[in-house]
Amino acid sequence: MEVLKAVIAEDEQLTRTIVRARLEKLGHIVVAEAGDGLAAVEAARQHRPDVIIMDIKMPVMDGIEAARQIISEVPCAILFLSSFGEQELVEQAGEAGGLAYLIKPFRKEDLAPALEIAVRRYRQIAAQSKEIEQLKETLETRKLIERAKGILMDRHHMSEEEAFKRIHFQARNQNKKMREIAQSIITAADLM
Repeated sequence: MEVLKAVIAEDEQLTRTIVRARLEKLGHIVVAEAGDGLAAVEAARQHRPDVIIMDIKMPVMDGIEAARQIISEVPCAILFLSSFGEQELVEQAGEAGGLAYLIKPFRKEDLAPALEIAVRRYRQIAAQSKEIEQLKETLETRKLIERAKGILMDRHHMSEEEAFKRIHFQARNQNKKMREIAQSIITAADLM
């Protein structure tokens, strides 16, 4: 696994020290430590880490709420670290964006696999989200082009192929995307 930038969010100084030592031994860089959830959110904003190792029960703001804020603002892999293993807490951690969960005290051998799984899973989710957004964009572009073709076909008595060629030709000549040309055709038609 490549070198990761990590934030440790844990209210117990001793646990933070242990986690830092284990991360550094694995070759990762700890870019910040936080003693409460609010400080964890600030550290994530400032350092944009690859992973946050976060306790659930912390002062000021708990780890679950901090994770929700972090995921919405500066998404990264979140590995929860807790002394509590109740099913309800584990479910809340998962719903908040946690991708791995370790029970304290954990064995040093447990950190590397949990970290790798969390980061891998985060990257898969991020790639899928990007692909979904690209597909939405493609579909929206397709709808705009179809609508613009319909306008050209109705107003200028063109065939579908001629309308498509006109949009394509204008896009190429004006060095614009077909979506932009289609949108301008629709806007012009709406004004009339």
